Amino acid sequence: MAEITLHITRGSEQEGKHEETYQVPFVEGMSLLDAIFWIREHKDPTLAVRYSCRSANACKECMAVVDGKAGYLCSIRAEENSEQKIEPLAARPWVKDLTTAIE
Repeated sequence: MAEITLHITRGSEQEGKHEETYQVPFVEGMSLLDAIFWIREHKDPTLAVRYSCRSANACKECMAVVDGKAGYLCSIRAEENSEQKIEPLAARPWVKDLTTAIE
C-alpha cells in the first residue's frame, strides 16, 4: 500500500516544540489537509489544525509551512511515497501544533 510520511511540529509556546512522524495511506488526489484529517480520525485526535472549509464553508485558514514554504494545506497535493515537513506559520503567534493566532 502506498503511503506518505508527514513530519509535523507539535506542542505550544508553554509546552515547547517537538516533531512527530505519521504514516498516512496515500489516496490519489488527496491534499495534505486530507492527510491531517486521516491522522486526526485514525491516529491522534489531539492534533490541532485550523480550518473551516468543512464546517463554515470558508477558506484561507489552513495555512502552514510545508517543506519551508507557506501554503494552504487544502491545496497542496500529497505525492505517493513522499515525505513532507509541516510546521506552523512563523510570522504569527503560535497557539498549538499547526494552529496560529488569527490576525
